[in-house]
Amino acid sequence: MNTSNFNWALIPSFLAALEHGSLMGAARATGVSQPTLGRHIAELEEQLKLVLFERTGRGLQATAQALELAEAAHAMQDGAARFSRMASGSGQTVKGRVRLSASQPVACFLLPPILARMRQALPDVVMDLLVSNSVSNLLMREADMALRMVRPEQSSLVAKHIGQMALRACASHSYLQRKGTPLQPADLLAHDLITGDRHTEIEDGFVALGFPASSLRHGLRTDDLNAQWAAVQAGLGVGFMSEHLIGSDPTVTAILPMIELPVLPIWLTVHRELRTSALMRAVFDFLADEVPLALAGPAQP
Repeated sequence: MNTSNFNWALIPSFLAALEHGSLMGAARATGVSQPTLGRHIAELEEQLKLVLFERTGRGLQATAQALELAEAAHAMQDGAARFSRMASGSGQTVKGRVRLSASQPVACFLLPPILARMRQALPDVVMDLLVSNSVSNLLMREADMALRMVRPEQSSLVAKHIGQMALRACASHSYLQRKGTPLQPADLLAHDLITGDRHTEIEDGFVALGFPASSLRHGLRTDDLNAQWAAVQAGLGVGFMSEHLIGSDPTVTAILPMIELPVLPIWLTVHRELRTSALMRAVFDFLADEVPLALAGPAQP
């Protein structure tokens, strides 16, 4: 057989017929019409000077020669697929800078070990980390990608839900030894609380439980989430932090499990047109895999 004239495009039709045992089944699987598949099989048999299938009332019965050629045909198909992947990826190397936006606790406590692993897996990628609690910087093109607690509604952005953060009331062992451990939500009225300043979500939660905001005692009020966590660690009062963060410090413990606090979803977001970049796709996929694994276990100190 003269391989220079061989029609390699016939191989997929041969393998489809071999796998499905009929032209009808092969047509459904490939989207190629039955007459076209029939012509492909006949042409391949003519080129090879072999009978590959016996035509029966039940469909196609592969001959011994067809079964012998199946392994080589699969290898040819796999090689063609590899060739296509290499061709589509040429000129798109996983190299360059990616600007990632994330909130304070995510950027400071969740991401560092993940980025350390990314540095090993993608050594030619340089991450620029924008630490911000604002949700607008991605739309303003200040960042290429973002980890956020809200799902974007803009059609220009692609978002994937990759995990969630559960919040718990917590305090340091030193504080609880000094002030006692609250056993019921009402007990918190006698404790120093670490809450936001302009952000009043914690106070709003107490009001919903029937406790007026004026009855609360504040150990510290700040909208800086890192400062809140540092205050909890220092024994300044009772805070409301993520389970992942609480698990990173053995001197801090979760309390009052009966209090139902919000579970914050984590969305990985990127500009739609950037999702087709090999660089952005590699970083997006790495974070989508690694963030849920990090959230599943306690943070590493």
